[in-house]
Amino acid sequence: MLPKLTFVLGGAASGKSIWAENLLLSSRLAPVYLATSRVHDDEIKMRVEAHRSRRSDQWLNFEAQIELGSVLDSLDATQAVLIDCATMWLTNIMMDDIDIAQAQVDLLTALENCSAPVVIVSNEVGHGIVPENALARRFRDMQGRLNIALAERADLAVQVTAGLPQVLKGELP
Repeated sequence: MLPKLTFVLGGAASGKSIWAENLLLSSRLAPVYLATSRVHDDEIKMRVEAHRSRRSDQWLNFEAQIELGSVLDSLDATQAVLIDCATMWLTNIMMDDIDIAQAQVDLLTALENCSAPVVIVSNEVGHGIVPENALARRFRDMQGRLNIALAERADLAVQVTAGLPQVLKGELP
């Protein structure tokens, strides 16, 4: 049985999304995929298509680049939702110049109120060099703060590196 909130963290191309998808499918609940990415160019389009091609027709798919609460509110305990990913969601919030603090409060509230178990994927962006520009540094800091808030509220927190999970908090189901 999945915990109420599972937080899956990892670097780019670490295998975190595939690992999270498999964890969610192992629950045998009806799988729901909440996609947050916006398609700005051909490279992102290819990445989105790669993610889509892995999922079977059993997945119920939603595109929700900013407003996650309405989808989360509509789910029930027979379903399990994968949000992929918090990093793209935060990017959208920042690029649309939305109040980050309020958006984060709204997201955390929606996660708490969701009737379905939630698995949320996010990138660890703080392991690299200090970015050269203010926007990138602000993004890194905001992503770090969001990751801390998600990990704090999660029943299960897992870091995925090279496709291998390391439990940071809680126990695997």
